[in-house]
Formats: sequence, C-alpha cells, structure tokens
Amino acid sequence: MSRSSEELVRERLHQVSSTPTALDEEAGEIRRFWGGLGLPGLIDVHTHFMPERVLHKVWDYFDDHGPLIGGLGWPITYRKQEAERTALLREFGVRAFTAMLYPHKPDMARWLNGWAADFARRTPGCLHTATLYPEPDVETYVREAVEAGARVFKAHVQVGAYDPADERLQRAWGLLAEARVPVVMHCGSGPAPGRHTGPEPIARVLARHPKLRLIVAHMGMPEYEEFLDLAERHDEVRLDTTMAFTDFTERFMPFPHRALPRLTALGDRVLLGSDFPNIPYPYLHQLHALERLGLGRDWLRAVCHDNAATLFGL
Repeated sequence: MSRSSEELVRERLHQVSSTPTALDEEAGEIRRFWGGLGLPGLIDVHTHFMPERVLHKVWDYFDDHGPLIGGLGWPITYRKQEAERTALLREFGVRAFTAMLYPHKPDMARWLNGWAADFARRTPGCLHTATLYPEPDVETYVREAVEAGARVFKAHVQVGAYDPADERLQRAWGLLAEARVPVVMHCGSGPAPGRHTGPEPIARVLARHPKLRLIVAHMGMPEYEEFLDLAERHDEVRLDTTMAFTDFTERFMPFPHRALPRLTALGDRVLLGSDFPNIPYPYLHQLHALERLGLGRDWLRAVCHDNAATLFGL
C-alpha cells in the first residue's frame, strides 16, 4: 500500500475512534442502515473470536505487516477486550455472529474447538463455531464438535498452508456435508497467495462432496469470477462479503464490474461477513460498500440478514 493510502486509512480510523461517543454514533448509523431496510438486525457470518492470547498474536502479525497479509498496513479498528467486542456487536444490532478461529499447525484444532464451545455457551448471539486441520484424528473431533452443537466451521487454507482436498480431510468433509453444517473457508489467494489457495483445490473438494455447504470467504478474492463459477455450478456454494467492495480492498483487488449481474443472480447465496474486529476501517463502511453496488434493497436485505437466517434457521 502506498504512503498516501496508509494515511487515508488512518484518517478513516481517526473519524471512528475508540471513544464511547464515536462508537455510539457509529452504532446509531448502523442501526439506521438495517432499520431502513426493514430488518430486525444484521447477521454476520465472518467475525473473529478466539482465545485472547491467540488473538493478540494475530494482531501482532497484522502490526508487523506479515507476508500473509501482503505486507499491507492494516490497523486493527476494534482492538478491545472480548466483552467490549461482543457488547459492541450487540450495539450495532448484529443479532447473530460467528467465532471464526483456525489452527496453523497440528494438535491445535481440538483445543480451539473446546474454547469455542465454551465461548458459544456464554455468549448470546454467537453461532457455535468449530475448526479443523488435516491430521489423523480430524474426523473424530469434527464429529465431536457436530454432536456438541457446532453450527458452522472455519477453515483457513492460506494460514494453515494445507490442501483442502487432502485425503485426511475427506471423511470430515463428508461428515459435514451429511450434517449440513456450513464451512466458511478462506480459500482465495488474497490478500497474498498460499501454496493451496485458489479455486482448483476447492473444485476437487466439491467434486467429491457436492453437497458440502461451503461459504467462500472474502468472495474468493482475487479469483472472484472463478469462485462465482463454482457457486453457479454447485447449489450449496455460497460467498461471504468480508472486506470485498470496500475502499481498502478495491485499491489492490477490485471486484470486476462486469461480474455484478452474476452477483445479483446469486443474491440468495451471498452472506454478510465483516472480519470484525480485524478490519482497518469502521464496520459501517462494509455496509456502505454493499449499498453503493446499487443492486437494490431486496438484495441488501437478503445479504445482510435473510440468507443467513434461512441457512442457520434463525
């Protein structure tokens, strides 16, 4: 990112600081947004909650402009304690949200799943989230998580540096497809490519598990059109809006204008995602970025609430 772009991001962050007054004002604007659409609130399928020491390591990585974020300047807008973050989502009117967490090495996923189950029990509005990694006991702990009530799984192909079509994951994908539990997967090659990112490995997974309820994170950026292809071929493939269409992302991975009609046609399978709290701009900006696409109020209502409400039975 150029120096001028970094300065623009800082200016936006200054406008929505951590002061109670500024956050109250933002919450009011967000409520006016969804209230104006006649919605009871928002459903955000891509928010991050994880053990505090793990989250702080993630924040340190962003602060250091790590290679997995493309070396970008990426200030964390909502760098707050867990209780403050959940309270803020409630103030925004987010009536349901996830706890996206993910391992970067073996022998980590089961522990994360234990933490996430406890977090869901003590956090109103949280959709019980779990995760997985290609390792010998993955099918066992995925089954345990589903039986414990997990509503959604998170897979991060870029950070985990694994092939989603790895043979060790096949029975787990089959289990999740049979249980109809959605999987939010970071599988696109943005903001920086990994060894196994991109549409081709996902196409191999879907060839074996066509009923897997896959939610492609970040609209699959930057391979937007290739992931739209997969969604058009597979009825259970969905996409989340996380960071897509925002000023920040449009500077280096713009969504192709020619694909907007396809986005409209898939309007019942696009879901609101934000990346809260790890976003370099105010939460409100993601909503405005969707609105300015000009795809209509019905599309916005579906994306911001109704599609996820149907998917999760809310």
